[in-house]
Amino acid sequence: MNKTETEHPVDSGSTFFKGIFIGGLLGAAAALLFAPKPGREMRSDLSDKLTLATDKTKEVAGVVTDKTKTIATTVSEKATDLASTVSAKASDIFTTVNDSKQQIAATLQETGKKIGDTVSEASADIASDVTKASEDVADEAQSSSKEVAEQAKDAKDEVADKAKDAKEEVKSSYKSSY
Repeated sequence: MNKTETEHPVDSGSTFFKGIFIGGLLGAAAALLFAPKPGREMRSDLSDKLTLATDKTKEVAGVVTDKTKTIATTVSEKATDLASTVSAKASDIFTTVNDSKQQIAATLQETGKKIGDTVSEASADIASDVTKASEDVADEAQSSSKEVAEQAKDAKDEVADKAKDAKEEVKSSYKSSY
């Protein structure tokens, strides 16, 4: 491609047909100008050909205008349909996300409540077990304390008895040695 073709590319085959049409008009005008006719006939023929070319141009312009309007209407309808579809899909997605968000929040709230209830129950159970264990330890300590006190009293009495016996034995051995 040369530089001109790159800068001004041909959009469709209609450019080719326009070129043929314009070339045909120029050829007809040249044929009329070089034909051996008198001036009045020549002007009359040129006037007729110009009228014919003008009518054809108006006809082609009308067809092009109608097709352009049809295409514009079709494009507008398609764009409107596309915008409606996109809007509806976006609304659906927003609704789905919002519903999911609410479901997740409800699930989290319910789970949090269940965890709180479980922790409360476990705390109550532990508190009860600790209280019971504390009471058991206190009872055992009191019982053990009483036993130790009794054993200590018995041991004291026994030691006192032995000490008394030993004292008497020492006294009697002292008296017998003197």
